[in-house]
Amino acid sequence: MDIGLVGLGKMGGNMRTRLQDAGHTVVGYDRNPDVADVASLAEMVEALPSPKVVWVMVPAGDPTSETVAALGDLLSEGDLVVDGGNSRWTDDQANAEMLSGKGIGFVDCGVSGGVWGLKNGYALMYGGADEDVAKVQPAFDALKPEGEFGAVHAGKKPGAGHFSKMVHNGIEYAMMQSYAEGWELLEKVDLVDNVTEVFRSWREGTVIRSWLLDLLVTALDDDPDLASISGYAEDSGEGRWTVEAAIDNGVPVPAITAALFARFVSQQDDSPSMKAIAAMRNQFGGHAVKTGPPPGGDVDAGTTPKS
Repeated sequence: MDIGLVGLGKMGGNMRTRLQDAGHTVVGYDRNPDVADVASLAEMVEALPSPKVVWVMVPAGDPTSETVAALGDLLSEGDLVVDGGNSRWTDDQANAEMLSGKGIGFVDCGVSGGVWGLKNGYALMYGGADEDVAKVQPAFDALKPEGEFGAVHAGKKPGAGHFSKMVHNGIEYAMMQSYAEGWELLEKVDLVDNVTEVFRSWREGTVIRSWLLDLLVTALDDDPDLASISGYAEDSGEGRWTVEAAIDNGVPVPAITAALFARFVSQQDDSPSMKAIAAMRNQFGGHAVKTGPPPGGDVDAGTTPKS
């Protein structure tokens, strides 16, 4: 098939290559002329045969909405836009409604696979009407992993794909947090001689084996103490959206929520709330508190209140 691809960054660029390797013709546009096939969205659309299919891989929010709106002015009735970025599912509904008024179809597609997707394929979760999905099905087949699984038509309503991907990422938050906490505990207690080998052993025959575990073992092989990595973790937005959706629908997600909040803590150089906890513990129990160093002096490792 012929397909336009907007956004040729780490994900989009590799997706173009995988599509081309499968025999499809890709016309790629990016603001970086060094990686683009054409100089503008209009030129990309002009190069595609009808019905035209354009896949958008740009940052979520305004960049995606603005790109979809621009395509709405360039495409014609019967054409199709696929949003494969990390958009919020409610944005999909707005974009689909806008395009529908012009007779242009819309499919939202959550894509998972990261930098490994070029080789291993991408897990795809897509939403949209059957007739719209059919127009882009050859691309889905090329991008998905080999085998029976890895792609799903999650629902016929716009947003079904990104909602599924959002929940996927919320689960990912909780899984990573569990591995991380287990690693810290094993390292903390002076009992286990080789924590990396313990994690490696879990990769076969255990109920907690996963690709995330494989990746953690690889990281530990490179840096057993993770000394070169800062304990700072961004939250991409989808963890927040998962918790917000859970609140809106009265669904308890305590593990995902705790994992999200743990990332917030990691983003603080010196947690204000933990300072307050230390102060309260000192007041009611005389527990030692750590203080900063005075000018020219050493850090006070712990002081207790005077009697």
